[in-house]
Amino acid sequence: MQQISASNLHILLVEPSQVQRKIIVQLLQEEEVMAIDTAESIKEAIAQINKVRPDLIISSLHLPDGSAEELLKSIRQQPKLADLPFMLVSSENRRWHLEVFKQSGAVAILPKPFTRQHLGAAINATLDLLSPDELELENYNVDNLRVLVVDDSRMARKMIQKVLGNLGIRLMTETNDGSEAIKILERETIDLVVTDYNMPEVNGLQLTEFIRNSAYHAHIPILMVTSEANETHLSNINQSGVNALVDKPFEPETVKKLLQRILD
Repeated sequence: MQQISASNLHILLVEPSQVQRKIIVQLLQEEEVMAIDTAESIKEAIAQINKVRPDLIISSLHLPDGSAEELLKSIRQQPKLADLPFMLVSSENRRWHLEVFKQSGAVAILPKPFTRQHLGAAINATLDLLSPDELELENYNVDNLRVLVVDDSRMARKMIQKVLGNLGIRLMTETNDGSEAIKILERETIDLVVTDYNMPEVNGLQLTEFIRNSAYHAHIPILMVTSEANETHLSNINQSGVNALVDKPFEPETVKKLLQRILD
């Protein structure tokens, strides 16, 4: 069960437009979020974060002294802030502009303008990320579930491990490429593989094909996490034997439901 509610959240909103700040603050208050600090620039946001760590940062893409990408990099470079939930609000829809936020483990990317429903879903995802909610399985003891996390983005791996850890999973091995994942599978017993699609050397599709064509590993459930929007690639993924597919950024509750389905 969730241990905190929206009313317990402390949010830092980074938005240079006074009009947009008022709109977003009002929508947050309608979601019962009342502890809201605001900043107009990267410099101001960093100063506020270093004074009081928020539970969530919501940032516009374009800021007067840089971009949300620069703000996010500044945050991720500090070990004590590396897992700080980050939400982007942007009218940008070009995939390559948004990819860095998907790979960094952003909790949500909201379109501009967005609806209260969009915001509510993103707030719920943040609450799931901050609140332990152990996975209940019939066929596995969660404490003994051995999971292999494969993603070439270090921050994406951290995000995935954070979500899995909140579900009570403790035995996790991580790697940044499918070729290393194959080596791990050959020497360790794994109950579940969570893999990215786009990776160098051996990608998620090739890793899946290796697992499904192996007499020793074919039974292992596979959850693929991807930002890939190409329908041809998605079709190939679905046909390769992946048990479930989830988009980046993903909602922790969605991951929980998928794992309950594919493991039971």
